Amino acid sequence: MFESDDVLSIELTGPLSSLVKNKDNREERPFVLRANGVEHQIKVRVRGKSRIRVCDFPPLRLNFSEKDTGQSVFAGQDKLKLVTVCNNSAYSQADTLEEYAAYKIFNLISDVSYRVRLVQMTYRDTDKNESKEPIVRYNFLIEPASELAQRVGGEPAQVPGVNLSTLDKQQAASVFVFQYLIGNTDWSLATGDDDDSCCHNVDLYDIESRRFVVPFDFDLAGLVNAKYAKPDPSFNISKVTKRLYRGYCISPEALKDATSAITAEKGDILAVIGQVPGLPDRNVKRTEKYLDRFFVQANDAEKLVGSFERKCL
Repeated sequence: MFESDDVLSIELTGPLSSLVKNKDNREERPFVLRANGVEHQIKVRVRGKSRIRVCDFPPLRLNFSEKDTGQSVFAGQDKLKLVTVCNNSAYSQADTLEEYAAYKIFNLISDVSYRVRLVQMTYRDTDKNESKEPIVRYNFLIEPASELAQRVGGEPAQVPGVNLSTLDKQQAASVFVFQYLIGNTDWSLATGDDDDSCCHNVDLYDIESRRFVVPFDFDLAGLVNAKYAKPDPSFNISKVTKRLYRGYCISPEALKDATSAITAEKGDILAVIGQVPGLPDRNVKRTEKYLDRFFVQANDAEKLVGSFERKCL
């Protein structure tokens, strides 16, 4: 599933209107999913937290039966997170594609990262007249935690908090600089108010004797610049496109190494944007320009890392 960058065409048929109208209900509903000529009987439910409040169309979780996947592209999959469009607009479609790009960028920076697969999803709503035109949108699937853990030889760490001394310093520094690169402040290594374990929009994995930080959920990043995205008032920034370092106080050498490593990937990082299928040219240019402003700053790595040290948490 996640070893290919080819866009996967999927058709999802079921009671879509009922699902969307009852976003607060996490009950699974039966759907039929078709991909590559194979039909799967699956269950679908709403997932997510903030997006179900601001979006007309919520993110979804697809629940497969193991015996039903066989030798299909979904072989071995159980439950998959699907990132959908927030509403029926071209702007929202671009947001989804830009968030997909953020995941692909972090894949370049670290192998300990969630892989994603872009899908062209055709939604057929059985709650409506069959003559209605189906909805076709680009969405993307996120690699499950169990698959990431198996791939990197680790396991998810469910802990109430983080001791910075236990973190793999290079991975942590890479995450901190990456979040600054994409202009994302919607994350934390602290436990959220509604959570029992750490962290906010960050997962932790234990690999051998080290703990790795893995970020996710980038819809509020400046790179995406979604219409509903607003920074936390306590950050004292007027818009999400304004970069603010939210990393923790760690070794300046690790931050310098991370900045240098990310700068070395500049060509491939910028290329990611131009290679996203369906992303309008104006969005490609805006996003490339946004990223390039970071690389201009990174030309003076000493100054940039110095600013990180002054603002670290």
